Amino acid sequence: MSVAEDVGRIADAAAAFAEPGEELAGVLVTETLGRRVYLCAFESAEGRAWLAVGADGEPLTEGRLVREAASLAALCEVAEESAGGGHLPELQTRLAELRQTDNPEGIEEAEAAAASLAETLQPEPRIANGDYLDALGSASRRLEQALGESGASPFAAAMQAALGSVEELAADVESNYKIALE
Repeated sequence: MSVAEDVGRIADAAAAFAEPGEELAGVLVTETLGRRVYLCAFESAEGRAWLAVGADGEPLTEGRLVREAASLAALCEVAEESAGGGHLPELQTRLAELRQTDNPEGIEEAEAAAASLAETLQPEPRIANGDYLDALGSASRRLEQALGESGASPFAAAMQAALGSVEELAADVESNYKIALE
């Protein structure tokens, strides 16, 4: 079963937990603490509510698991948005232009690193997990180095700067969780 089919299956199961006036707005798929977790967002006039369900479509109540899933989903989103300076297609276009006009030393390496990063990025829906986050970080660092960045990693700095937002999302999930967490 593809990830998209799996998300559809979970969306159908999660819709049963919608309150009157509330609808399922999205499903984020994570793998953390050895488990697949589907973080479901519900929207209503009152705001957003959350519910994490397992592979069987049943709600999860383990607070640590829900928090880890929310944090990992947010970290992967930030990593994707920060990859290649946040404008990877534009960077690839610019590198191709530079190769055509100036052909500077190392341009092939930079283009290959940018292409590798683009291949690492997974289309939605995808599974947010530690391996994916590591792959994005490694591919981003290879690109930075190919572009001549020998100091601190801009990608790592962006990830560090986003930790407050990641924590806010995890806190929002916990405080707006549809059922009691353990």
